[in-house]
Amino acid sequence: MPKGAWILLRWPELDVNSVKRKSADERAPTKNIKKPKKADETLEKERVELLSEVKKRDNHNTISEKMVKSFSYCRQDVVQSPPVSDLKDRWPALFQPTQIEETFRRITTIQLESTFMEKLDCYMPRLLSLFKKKGGAAGVKLQGIQEMLYGSNTVEKRTETMIHGLIIYFGENVEDLIKEYQDANIQEDLTQHVLKIFVVNKGATNDDNPVDVGIAIEGAKVLFGISSVAQACTFLMGLIYALNLSYPKELKYTFEVFQKVFLELNVEKTTSKVQSLRRNLLA
Repeated sequence: MPKGAWILLRWPELDVNSVKRKSADERAPTKNIKKPKKADETLEKERVELLSEVKKRDNHNTISEKMVKSFSYCRQDVVQSPPVSDLKDRWPALFQPTQIEETFRRITTIQLESTFMEKLDCYMPRLLSLFKKKGGAAGVKLQGIQEMLYGSNTVEKRTETMIHGLIIYFGENVEDLIKEYQDANIQEDLTQHVLKIFVVNKGATNDDNPVDVGIAIEGAKVLFGISSVAQACTFLMGLIYALNLSYPKELKYTFEVFQKVFLELNVEKTTSKVQSLRRNLLA
């Protein structure tokens, strides 16, 4: 395990999955994915049937039933740390929003999106107050965030602005997590990123500007058509748990807030910076 990696799940059979852990030859397609044992033949059949089921419309119940049956089998694949693109080929349902939500709930017992968004909304006034008090270079940048927040006229834009502010508050770089594009032809650039939320603007420059938001992991689009950056953050947290990924080191405080403040997971092990923020938010 790389120095400083964050193990999100404390189960002994789970390890952190990060592209940095794989040598060049291990990143080849299907490398490290074990062939099914005889005892797993029934579950392999469920997995193959899922490949057909995900192509059908309005098929959520059937997909959910098969994902529940094959959950342990899917985890066997995950802990082998194959490329995420291979996992997406083998388990495409795992990358659907509803299944991201359900997989997260199976692992943590917590409702992902509703918990995250409720906490973000609840803490927004206190966060804004903390932004106003921040000094130094971060404080200067946060002044611009406050102006953007007051000028926002949609919930989606306000929550996105708060996420930007939170990243800046901890002295981290917004573009390390969120990158905006003016052109939908972005695949070549995305290949350079291990983990990224991307926002494709559709021409206008005001708050009413329709955008497409997506998630890229290990250089590949894994989710697209998300309604907002804040929602993308929730799904990204779900994928981090589902795929057993490590946090990017350059955004460790931001992701720690997502996990321990917004989702209230593993709160007993919190860095002093995030613990201080949590105390201020709960005061």
